[in-house]
Amino acid sequence: MEDEEIKKPEDKEEVKEEVKEDAKDTKGVSIVDEARAIRDEIKKEREMLKTENEKKEKLQSEELLSSSAGGKVEATPPKEETPKEYKDRVMSGELND
Repeated sequence: MEDEEIKKPEDKEEVKEEVKEDAKDTKGVSIVDEARAIRDEIKKEREMLKTENEKKEKLQSEELLSSSAGGKVEATPPKEETPKEYKDRVMSGELND
């Protein structure tokens, strides 16, 4: 903060000249032109927001349809084999040990 210098006008004449220059810069722009520029900017922002919302909606729908939707996925427990089913599987040759 100490290194920064705050510029203060030397006298009132200098301030008046700066105010006149600012007034000259703003005189060329009418209120209607300024309103139109703001309207155009708002339209651009709305279009951009609309496209971003469409992208977001598409991503959310893809996420919902995919397995990464955040829903709880429970693994199905393996079926317990009875001794008879095991004997039948061994005798048929399905067990390849």
